[in-house]
Amino acid sequence: MVKALPSIDPEPPADRHPERVWYTSYGSNTHLERLAAYITGGRPPGAGREYPGCRDPAPPERSVPVELSGAMYFATRSPVWGGGRAFYDPQPAGRVLARAHLVTSGQFADIAAQEMYRAPDVDLDLEEVLTRRRAVLGEGRYETLVCAGRLENLPVLTFTAPWGMNDVRWVAPSAAYVRFLAAGLLSAGAWDTAAVASYVAACPGASGHWSARDITALLDTGPDQR
Repeated sequence: MVKALPSIDPEPPADRHPERVWYTSYGSNTHLERLAAYITGGRPPGAGREYPGCRDPAPPERSVPVELSGAMYFATRSPVWGGGRAFYDPQPAGRVLARAHLVTSGQFADIAAQEMYRAPDVDLDLEEVLTRRRAVLGEGRYETLVCAGRLENLPVLTFTAPWGMNDVRWVAPSAAYVRFLAAGLLSAGAWDTAAVASYVAACPGASGHWSARDITALLDTGPDQR
C-alpha cells in the first residue's frame, strides 16, 4: 500500500540562497528520534556515537514522505552502527523511499557536518548544488550534496558519497541500522510494513542478507541485534 505523496518538481528553485530547505533522508534519519540526535544532540538507541547537535535545536517544521528517483544501496562499514551504511545514487532507474524534513539552511549545514565528522559551526554555500544539482565537498562518504529538485518551491537536498553504486563493494547493514531506517519510513505514514520491508530487502547490500520477513520481524520485536 502506498498513499499519495507530495510531488517533487525536478527543477531546482531559482533562489540560490534559501533560508529553508527540505533535508531529505533515505537512511536512518528517516526516523525522527534518530534525527533528533543530530538536531538537539545526544546518542540515539543502538548507535555508538554521541552527536553535538545543531546550533539551532528547533525541530523540523514538518516531515513528509517522498520518493526520489535513483537507488539506495549499503556500502562501507559504519563505526556507529556496525555494518553497511545507506547511500543514494541518483543515476540508476528506480525509486528511493525517503523522508523530507523542513529545516533551516543552517540546520542542514550542521546535520551534514556531523555526517562528515566535522564541527557543526559553518554554513554551507548552496549555490553550486542548486545550480549544478551536485556539489562535491570532499572525498568522504557523505561529502557530496545532491539536489533532487524542489518541493513547495524549496530545494530538496540530501548528501551521499562521490562514487556510484557499482563503484564500491556492497556491505550488509546491521540489525539496529535496518530497524531505524525501516521504522522511520514506516512512521512517515505513506507505506505499510510489507512495502517498507520488501523495499529495504531488495536494496543492494541488504539483498541476500536481509529478507522482507526478517525486516518485518525487526519492526515487530524491537532493536535487538540478531
